[in-house]
Amino acid sequence: MKFSSFPARLAVLNLALAAAFPVLAQQSLKDVMVTATRVAQPLTDVVADVSLIDREAIERSGATGLADVLARVPGIEISRNGGIGGTTSVFLRGADTRFTAVYLDGVRIDSQSTGGAPWEAIPLAQIDRIEVLRGPAGAIYGSDAIAGVVQIFTRKGEGAFTPYLGLGLGSDRTAKLDAGFSGAQQGFDYSFGLTRETSKGFNAKAASNPDRDGYLNRSANARLGLQLSPEQRIEANLLDSWSDSRYDASNTTDDHNLHHLQSLGINWQSQWSEAYSTRIGFSEGKDRYETQPSPYLTDTQVRSYLWQNEYRIGGQLLTAALERREDRLNNASTTPVLTDRSQDALALGYGLRHQAHTLQLNLRHDEDSEFGGQDTGSASYAYAFAPNWRASVSAGNAFRAPTLFQRFSIYGDPSLRPETARNFELGLNYALQSTRFGIVLYRNQIDDLINYVSGPGSCINGSGKYPGCYGNTKRARLEGLTLSGARSLAGFNLSASLDLQNPRDLDSGKLLARRSRRHATLAADTRVARWQLGAELQLSGQRYDDKDNKTALGGYGLLNLHASTEVAPHVTLQARVDNLADKDYQLANGYYTPGRLFYLGLKWSPQ
Repeated sequence: MKFSSFPARLAVLNLALAAAFPVLAQQSLKDVMVTATRVAQPLTDVVADVSLIDREAIERSGATGLADVLARVPGIEISRNGGIGGTTSVFLRGADTRFTAVYLDGVRIDSQSTGGAPWEAIPLAQIDRIEVLRGPAGAIYGSDAIAGVVQIFTRKGEGAFTPYLGLGLGSDRTAKLDAGFSGAQQGFDYSFGLTRETSKGFNAKAASNPDRDGYLNRSANARLGLQLSPEQRIEANLLDSWSDSRYDASNTTDDHNLHHLQSLGINWQSQWSEAYSTRIGFSEGKDRYETQPSPYLTDTQVRSYLWQNEYRIGGQLLTAALERREDRLNNASTTPVLTDRSQDALALGYGLRHQAHTLQLNLRHDEDSEFGGQDTGSASYAYAFAPNWRASVSAGNAFRAPTLFQRFSIYGDPSLRPETARNFELGLNYALQSTRFGIVLYRNQIDDLINYVSGPGSCINGSGKYPGCYGNTKRARLEGLTLSGARSLAGFNLSASLDLQNPRDLDSGKLLARRSRRHATLAADTRVARWQLGAELQLSGQRYDDKDNKTALGGYGLLNLHASTEVAPHVTLQARVDNLADKDYQLANGYYTPGRLFYLGLKWSPQ
């Protein structure tokens, strides 16, 4: 890969900060990761490339959208059509947004129409913790986890009854109100939350109505747990989010995106002996998307059943899981209108932690009701070769089944094959107290990429008004280097990440659309008297808006500032300025992005 056009000073600055994960994802040895193996385990036992984002970091960021928080994580960049509420893509290690599996409290979130999670519909206000796994995880999660996994957790009840109330105001007449409470007593824990957020927005599309394209979001969540006995626990979680975001499809119409996202999960956890435990789970995720006044409706339902077994012997962990996934799509352009399919899977895992060695092996077989079987596997090994130093190597494959829309719509092809990927990566990490440094080198090749092919052909819509169809016609290679670090120095918490990547179409040799070859984040925060002050700089190189690399989107740098202080007992004032220099930039051609933004919030939460 050639990155000579990237300013050398930026690379030197990132390396000089010498540490491991950005402030948003700082870790301690006591932290526990669930996503890496689908089993709760200390980070010291995790070989995979991961990041953790807690509630404190989310609130400190002042971000309004989930994607904006993720954009500050190593290996991730985003694209959005306009402002918050506009169609959003999250590119993990340069992969399309559909190649990242997304879970909300263990509930799979996906669209069988567009493919991938509806990022713009997931409410940030209800999120307590985010775990990011970079790298294929098909041997653990089955379909979709070609680039990695993002798992989102809502607040869990702990301790005494604790209410909270938040109010925020910002630019573009943005207003936010959230309230809730949580607690635990006599084996029962609970957490409830409500949020309402609205904004007048700004004119998002340059060539259409010069009106404001605002948004409205209402969301609620509940998470309950009951400890029946020291060995038996039942948990349930529910989230409901409804949003209305405006966009411009013409010069005269005030168009609306209506998004309704729901998730429901129920789990029964049992500890049958000191070594053996099980988890039985049922989950259902629903994604309903509608446009008005132009009539369009698509409704996805993903239902999953899981029986997971864990057996621990000293430093060894063996897992076996049976899982069933059922997808259903209601869309007027498919034949039939209501289409469905199922996948049944057996997954096996083995983990070992012995002295300086850590090993993780996984195998999985998925049997799809439409195209048959798919086998995936992964192997990861880490060696602590010196105090505070660890080297790792990982290899694995993954796949994504075609969406029901890609197979059965007027543009579909029922004979589509799954998209498949093979990944290899090397890692090196250093950690000592507040100083951390990490470097990961990866290469992920994706074959049988599903692409829309225009023009007459043998597909269902070969002679239609817009002739063309989906086909397994492309290959891509995603390769890159990620540097990340954090260090405390002279009262400042410093952090940085730098991604040098080369996401290319192997057939045309062109860069994949809307992905830069380099992007970085620099951050610093400190405490001055009663104030917590911080700044961050987000940098991105040039990208192309199209697959032919003819429409360039210029590089940009965004400087954001944030501050917080306690103004009264249990009352915190939060302030933020985004895009301080009022930078004019684009994430998608033809769509504006917000200029300088101000936000001021108050939160009351007695401890």
